[in-house]
Amino acid sequence: MNSNPTQEIASSPADIDGFDSLAQQKAEGRYQLFLSIDGLYCALCIQKVEQAVRSHECVEEVRLNFSTGRLSILWRGEASLANQFAKDIVDLGYQVRPYNPDQDQLRDEGENRFLLICLGVAGFAMGNIMLLSVGLWSSDGATMGEATRTFLHWISAVIALPAVLFAGRPFFYSALSVLKKGTSNMDVPISLALILACGMSLIETIQHGEHVYFDSALMLTFFLLVGRYLDFRARRNAKGAAHDLLARLSGFATIITPDGFKKIHIQDLKPAMQVHVAMGEKIPADGRIIQGQSDIDTSLITGETLPKRAQEGDYIYAGTVNLGGVLTLQVEKAAQNSLLSDIVSLMERAEQGQARYVRLADRAAKLYTPVIHSLALLAFLFWWGYMGLAWQEALMIAVTVLIITCPCALGLAVPIVQLLATGRLMAKRILLKTSDALEKLAHIDMAIFDKTGSLTLGKPVLKGGHYDADSLNLAASLAASSAHPYSKAIAKAAGQDTIQARSDVREVAGQGLQAGSVYLGQPNWLKDKITDDPHDLSAYKITPQQSALWLVEAGVLRALFLLEDPLKQEAGAMIKAFQEAGIHTVLLSGDAQALVVDVAGKLGIKEAYGGQNPVEKHSFLKAQQQKGHRVLMFGDGLNDAAILSQADIAMAPGTAIDLAQNAADMIIMRDDLNALNKAYQIAKAANRLVRQNFMLAILYNIAAVPLAFAGMVTPMIAALAMSGSSLLVIANSYRLKLFP
Repeated sequence: MNSNPTQEIASSPADIDGFDSLAQQKAEGRYQLFLSIDGLYCALCIQKVEQAVRSHECVEEVRLNFSTGRLSILWRGEASLANQFAKDIVDLGYQVRPYNPDQDQLRDEGENRFLLICLGVAGFAMGNIMLLSVGLWSSDGATMGEATRTFLHWISAVIALPAVLFAGRPFFYSALSVLKKGTSNMDVPISLALILACGMSLIETIQHGEHVYFDSALMLTFFLLVGRYLDFRARRNAKGAAHDLLARLSGFATIITPDGFKKIHIQDLKPAMQVHVAMGEKIPADGRIIQGQSDIDTSLITGETLPKRAQEGDYIYAGTVNLGGVLTLQVEKAAQNSLLSDIVSLMERAEQGQARYVRLADRAAKLYTPVIHSLALLAFLFWWGYMGLAWQEALMIAVTVLIITCPCALGLAVPIVQLLATGRLMAKRILLKTSDALEKLAHIDMAIFDKTGSLTLGKPVLKGGHYDADSLNLAASLAASSAHPYSKAIAKAAGQDTIQARSDVREVAGQGLQAGSVYLGQPNWLKDKITDDPHDLSAYKITPQQSALWLVEAGVLRALFLLEDPLKQEAGAMIKAFQEAGIHTVLLSGDAQALVVDVAGKLGIKEAYGGQNPVEKHSFLKAQQQKGHRVLMFGDGLNDAAILSQADIAMAPGTAIDLAQNAADMIIMRDDLNALNKAYQIAKAANRLVRQNFMLAILYNIAAVPLAFAGMVTPMIAALAMSGSSLLVIANSYRLKLFP
């Protein structure tokens, strides 16, 4: 429920027409809708909304994000179903509106002012009523006189009732909206407690009674508002990376039309549109440069701090920044389908996913409404009917039970940690794709690594051999026509300015290159083509980590090129960190056994297997899982896709092929293997904090509920305890921010 009544959002069936126009067609008969939902305060609210939408058989995926408040719905059918989804949510008592990050920021500012005003009114009134209460507390009716006491009660009523009605609106609006729809939320018992305390006090004042609790009701309102405001600030601060990324997809872009330049909203960009991007502007959509060249800040996507040179024909991504000259970009993907949008969707799915701890919190929160109301009623009946306490005092005990047992702490135990952990990982350019990735990563005891492109650069470099400048240039003239990594290494070593590319080059797959009588390729392919070996190069000793290419011209073996795939700089430190954490490391590769063993030796990996095809890799992993191991797999190639899918937790570098990235649970978006260890450490810390949060929430209820039922806690103390439990969970979760 939106606390600020000035905001125009859909809250009744009459307001929900037109949401079908917001549905984005993903494919034939397949649509996606993004909405903002107001009135979410705990895991139970999220569960109710998701279940209501998921009840439609056509819905393929629904995810309500805790941090951004964004609801994503993917379904098959007609676009008009969007209106039905909105109606279902409104029927639950929540409010819906089109998702817009800019408007969300304005709404946050409005809600911040609204809560502060309510808090100020409650605090001012509480200060004044406490002056009257001192006299009432310090003497009895006989000493003060009934007339004086009743007069002070009426003054207290004049101060308290308007203040509670005004300052309690955040709770009253929320409770009323869900009650109209026949449902409940955490604000219903809070509102009920305030109404009962004020109503009973007013009745007692009219009847000249002594059981008046205007001061308690006002203090209760004040402390509840303090908790609500601090909770609001904590959740707003925790929105983090996903909200910042979404802001990159808002604003305006300048498109080129036959009539000149025209500004349109980024969300309205369509494929084939031409966009004018000035120096310093962000790239508004994924597309290809059709005119101009510039340096592009790609750190948001790749994590690289150095700008990347881009020119005509290059593909660039939404959210990156044009640092140099003016560019003309042809849009290939609309903003909502861009890589940046996909990253945000993956983050949101990870932040509010159905991991084991989330399911536990959901089940506990679901029991809240029936249990708490039954417990409060039982407390009233016990103290009034069995113990013979005055109904007014018994009612205050029931009110205290209603207040103190709020499940906010339990509802916040998991989402706050997931939010902060996802933000921390995103800051380190580590992208979560699945909701339970952190939970699974925290429990691994074995890590399997691919070699090429994972632990090595995957970009061979020329590291020696026997050749002169003329031989290198001749080899490069053939290599310039090939995209093979070995060819690229030869061409790079020769230098772009010295290469005279030949037009008659023929590439023999897996063997090498031929141009007339000149050959560049594998020794096994060329050994039958050699008639003269003046330098005895065919007998050259080659180490396991080296690959050889021969250059043969007119039957003469002219040169030998030795290439190596260097280890990534951080590979050794990363492996050592995993081993020190008690994780068994294994190297599993399709390369030759001698090469794999050599690399494993350099990295300190004791178990290494070479010559492994995808089926053998998959079988090895499955055998380890059958032994009880929880396995992390890190790989980047086509031959790793199957084993990545089978692993308990799969990670891939950002340079991996699409198939490997699709199979992975986490993607490392920067060229730094230390990120794997950072992800593991953050996962361990997050898992530890979630357990602590659950323990704090459970201990709070174990201690607080019996005390409230026994009548040993006042409503004011209950309000402080309820707010304090939520803030304690939030503060404990924020310890993750201190993680290096």
